[in-house]
Amino acid sequence: MTRKPLADVACSIARATDLFGDAWTALIMRDVLAGVTRFDDLAHDLGVSRKVLAARLARLVDEGVLTRERYQDHPPREHYRATAKGEDLYPVLLALMAWGDRWYGEPAGPPTRIRHTTCGRDTNAVAVCTHCGEPLTVHNSDQLPGPGGRVGPGTRVLGPLIASRVERRQPPGTAVADPDGHTAP
Repeated sequence: MTRKPLADVACSIARATDLFGDAWTALIMRDVLAGVTRFDDLAHDLGVSRKVLAARLARLVDEGVLTRERYQDHPPREHYRATAKGEDLYPVLLALMAWGDRWYGEPAGPPTRIRHTTCGRDTNAVAVCTHCGEPLTVHNSDQLPGPGGRVGPGTRVLGPLIASRVERRQPPGTAVADPDGHTAP
């Protein structure tokens, strides 16, 4: 079954998961960012088929998330390095890991710890306000229309819902009708 591409949806989450919403891609990026960069090492570590791995790596290179670099000429061998775009996925992976540790963790504790090398302490990913530093939650933040927002596939209900909250200052959870007459909480 072919999945519908999300590149045309006016939602950054939809566009990002179009590339990144598959478990192998997330695990490949986890490994590359941790220093596992050679094809054979990735295949061995992940236990994924070489065909699937090659396809995911090719897509990540095509999207500018990874780059191939030659490390040996005879025989020719290449490894993968994260670009700036790929390195920007690190906080996303840390947030996903923190969520997984909380909701799917083992009784003995998390399988991996993150050490902040600047201060030498173990830490966790936390989304915070860039202005005041307060942690962001669903209860203390709102989604507002942005300059690239539009109503269309994937945002038929969400777009008008967000816009109407701004216009009417409605709290989250209020039902709003979209242009087709459907309502959303």
